[in-house]
Amino acid sequence: MQDRIAAQLDFLIEADKLKSVTRANVLADGSRMENTAEHSWHVCLWALIFADQSGGANIPRVIQMLLLHDLIEIDAGDHPIHLPHNADDVRKAETAAADRLYALLPDDQAIAYRLLWDEFEAGKTTDAHYARMIDKAAPMFLELSNPGLGPTERDILHAIQDTGRFADLKNDWPDAYHHASNLLNKRSLMPLEPFASRLRFVMEADQLKSVLRGTTLCDGSRHENSGEHSWHIMLWAMTLDEHSHAPVQLDVVLMMLLLHDLVEIDAGDNPIHGDYDVAAVEAQEQLAADRLFGMLPPTQRDQCRAVWEEFEAANSTDAIFAKSLDRAQPLVCNLESGGGSWRDYNVTREQLETRVAVKVKRGAPAVWDAIAPRIDAWFSANT
Repeated sequence: MQDRIAAQLDFLIEADKLKSVTRANVLADGSRMENTAEHSWHVCLWALIFADQSGGANIPRVIQMLLLHDLIEIDAGDHPIHLPHNADDVRKAETAAADRLYALLPDDQAIAYRLLWDEFEAGKTTDAHYARMIDKAAPMFLELSNPGLGPTERDILHAIQDTGRFADLKNDWPDAYHHASNLLNKRSLMPLEPFASRLRFVMEADQLKSVLRGTTLCDGSRHENSGEHSWHIMLWAMTLDEHSHAPVQLDVVLMMLLLHDLVEIDAGDNPIHGDYDVAAVEAQEQLAADRLFGMLPPTQRDQCRAVWEEFEAANSTDAIFAKSLDRAQPLVCNLESGGGSWRDYNVTREQLETRVAVKVKRGAPAVWDAIAPRIDAWFSANT
């Protein structure tokens, strides 16, 4: 069992590198280029919110596919569709990346993850078709929201819409296609509901990529943001759900983790080792949930709010496991980065036990057992 968890954790540590792969499109506010990890989180959110456009796809499965779809960019990099490249060379590089990355996992998971990625790449199933449709739409709307969009960028977007991969959406998703066309051609025509409300919500959610956490990336190069954290913690859940304290519904856990930090757009991140008024933060988060989920049509508003409330309460089996991983992932980031937030906040081993360990043990005791010896070794060497 320990060898299995060790392999899974090695894979999740390697996956952290996706946060350092820069894409060709900007964030919605134009402040910087997007990275592939936060993109992967965002398209999962799009897939959930626009599920009625899926043509009957299995949405939990689509979300798992999108969690994995760009992992190969750790080795192969991003290849913007408007720049020249050799398709055969890219395909070979991506295949080699898939061979290496998925081989880090235990054999059964290596096969399952690779099959999901292969299915996405082929794009022939209903699930893959919807996943690829979302993957085409999200970057286009980010670019169209960029306040600094210039003539050159606009020409590129015209080409992508007219003859590039976005052109497929004219038949597959006409609401998205025609609204993008209106924005691109500066026509002030507003989309109809419920598309309009859903689009406002997913575009507002883009701000989560600018909320910085106390935890750094595994390489210590910068602080993690809450969008890419949400992607990573979902991948943790998908990979480690067998180690839950009790059987869980993975689709529910993934939905919780997809949504769990959205309130930080308004309320900010409050590191567990920081000094803050818990009651005041909880009140801010409730107001944030009111505003953000309130942007959605009523049925989706209530469904998403209920999932977020279940996570916050941490009483159900699914929520207990989700919360445990949300505490475990920063432990590994701190270990890999040489101490990270433990150094920043002068955390003691005793504080870690009472603030973090008890929560990890509650939902994922085997994961704690796998990490604890490394934690003990770090504190022995650094205190």
